[in-house]
Amino acid sequence: MPRKKAPAFEQSLQELETIVQQMERGDLELEQSLAAFEKGISLIRECQTTLDAAEQRVQQLTATAQGLQLTELDDDELS
Repeated sequence: MPRKKAPAFEQSLQELETIVQQMERGDLELEQSLAAFEKGISLIRECQTTLDAAEQRVQQLTATAQGLQLTELDDDELS
């Protein structure tokens, strides 16, 4: 079974911002707030993983530019 592709970073970030706005307005009931909070935590983890992978790529590219050897990343490390 093919693995479900993670949403784009920007899409996840936008969804997280929407959740934060809803929670700040106080429009959600308790159960909805808890579900939104749980979804928000999941989105934060996805975004952090994406940012970590991007930072690793930048570090590798920078090292290569300084004459060090570039190593290939596995697709699993980027998603």
